Amino acid sequence: MGTNKIIGIVLIIVGAGLLFFGIQATGSLAEEVHETFTGRFTDQTTWYLLGGGAALVVGLIMTLRGRK
Repeated sequence: MGTNKIIGIVLIIVGAGLLFFGIQATGSLAEEVHETFTGRFTDQTTWYLLGGGAALVVGLIMTLRGRK
């Protein structure tokens, strides 16, 4: 197994974890109150969701790119 595949797998795990925490944060009471008054999520929750999604996509690309 190559280095890129190992890094890809790590990124998939980290990305999935960040997405999980971001999705959990969107349902919290404080987040719902903030969204009610501002119409958007807090910056921290947004970064969890964006960072998790990006890490997951990059991890999948790195893992699957070497297959033939």
